[in-house]
Amino acid sequence: MPLKIIHQPSDTLMQTLDQKITEFNVQHWEVKQKYPLAIIVENEDGELQAGATAKTFGDWLLIENIWVSESLRGQNLGSQLLAKLEQQAIERGCRHALLDTLNFQARAFYERYGYTVQWTQEGYPRTGCKHFMTKTLTE
Repeated sequence: MPLKIIHQPSDTLMQTLDQKITEFNVQHWEVKQKYPLAIIVENEDGELQAGATAKTFGDWLLIENIWVSESLRGQNLGSQLLAKLEQQAIERGCRHALLDTLNFQARAFYERYGYTVQWTQEGYPRTGCKHFMTKTLTE
């Protein structure tokens, strides 16, 4: 069968391939499901002002995003979101947290809360870097 190159694959194709690898992984991993988690902050009009997304998976909290609108930065909101993610993960039975952050993002922020760099990918995507960080969660 010939290989077909698709320079702009559809979202449906990308999701299908993700699903296929997930189906394969489920057959081999002892943990079968990732559980999504989101925490948001809205203003009086219901507009999103800050939020965090993650998944819990076995013993792990996998932090995907923490975002605070520019007008609210520096007011401890990011810290509150992180603490709430960790609290929820502990309640779900997680013992560790994992995240990645780019060199211009939040490495120092996460280090203040006990995260340590396990690995740094230099030259990502060209001249920057990406830090992969973990933390042991405690109650």
